[in-house]
Amino acid sequence: MRRHLFALAFALMLAAGDLIALARPAAAASPPAPGTGRPLLVFAAASLTNALQAIGPLYTSRSGEAVTFSFAASSTLARQISAGAQANVFFSADVDWMDFLEARHLIDPATRRDVVGNRLALIAPVGSRVEVLIHRGFDLARALGRSGRLALGEPESVPAGRYARDALRSLGVWDSVADRLIPAENVRSALEYVARGEAPLGIVYETDALIEPRVRIVGLFPPSSHPPIRYPAAVVVSGHSGPLRGRAAEADTFVRFLSSPQAERIFHKFGFQPP
Repeated sequence: MRRHLFALAFALMLAAGDLIALARPAAAASPPAPGTGRPLLVFAAASLTNALQAIGPLYTSRSGEAVTFSFAASSTLARQISAGAQANVFFSADVDWMDFLEARHLIDPATRRDVVGNRLALIAPVGSRVEVLIHRGFDLARALGRSGRLALGEPESVPAGRYARDALRSLGVWDSVADRLIPAENVRSALEYVARGEAPLGIVYETDALIEPRVRIVGLFPPSSHPPIRYPAAVVVSGHSGPLRGRAAEADTFVRFLSSPQAERIFHKFGFQPP
């Protein structure tokens, strides 16, 4: 009798093991839940940092898709993509670097859209008493003092630096300060030079100045003094053709979300303008 009960228990154990083994393949074949795969990687201009750090979690909560960001100068990011970096979305601070990638067939032009705009600001440390009225021929060199230098993005490549150079040239004062610059690797670095008091004046986007309590806005440059500041976003091409599929389709969904009312409210909160 005892031997019979032992045999019956052993048979039941084998049956249970078979059931578990049969269940495993079915579980492995189930599709992953949204958001459990690799997050979308968005290469974005440094000036977008605060706004996108607020938009990312909102997008994830709505879509189930995780998003991660890499922030730097648009020039740096565009060159990394050109060199093979595996980003899903490029969000530039100017049209030129987006054009750079489009000319190399590295973004999908059908997904490209201008998302926001910005304004150019002259800033000083918050405790500074300097006053400057920005107009044609204004004496920027004098405002810098005898040895002070002007912080701005590197004018040859960083969009904020190019806008600054264009504005100063348009107003006829570039030559008076061209040899008194602190060229920064991105606009946030230029902001930091002024915030730390290492430069008496700097030129950054208005949105950068608004999030840094250690600086104040001395004045805004006339929009007519430089090309319109537009921030385009687009899906980075990774071999897809025809209708968008897989990661490209998910990336396009994120790009479209950037123009949604929810995202627009966040951009407005951080001082961005309509495109």
